[in-house]
Amino acid sequence: MMREAKEEPGVVFACTFEGREELLNNFYNEIELCEKALYSYLEEKKKVFARFYFVSMQALLDILSNGNNPEKVDEYLGDCFDGMKCLDFVKGPGIPYPSKRAKGMWSKENEYVPFFGEFAMAGAVENYLCDLERCMQTTLRDVLEKAKASADLWGIENKRELWLDDQCAQISLLATQVMWTDETIRAFDDLEGGSETAMKEYLVLIINRIKALIE
Repeated sequence: MMREAKEEPGVVFACTFEGREELLNNFYNEIELCEKALYSYLEEKKKVFARFYFVSMQALLDILSNGNNPEKVDEYLGDCFDGMKCLDFVKGPGIPYPSKRAKGMWSKENEYVPFFGEFAMAGAVENYLCDLERCMQTTLRDVLEKAKASADLWGIENKRELWLDDQCAQISLLATQVMWTDETIRAFDDLEGGSETAMKEYLVLIINRIKALIE
């Protein structure tokens, strides 16, 4: 059709050529059918992995078309997760490309968190991304438990300003908030138990911790 239009570039002739309007309308109707089918297909994928709602149409099509290549999908993880930038894939001699196993994750601030064991990506991309989401949550929960357990030693051997170096930012913040809540409740209990200076003493402790952190 474009070749014919080039041969006869006159607008009136091109627009009144017999059968051309009908042909263009058929093209348009077929495109509409394709778009409806595509939107329906993408909607099904979004229902499985709801974070697909946050990515652009072009990115989603690229993700789905490269579902068997986790390293290619990895480029879009930052669009799906606020805190994750990419995965640390298991690579080396004897491991085929693309790698379908990861041993850790990187945040957008370039903090690294290893998984407790390798994470395997198999099956449809929307399914293994759901598994990745659960893996990330489970990993951070376990890391938080260890961080909280070691935070209990702040006043004994592991001072907070040094303890922070062993944690990623989200975990150190959350564990600190948990500790602050525990210690504040304990100070209230001591106050009710007759220690009139409990809250003042805890305030001094907080100020000293902040000063040490600044230094």
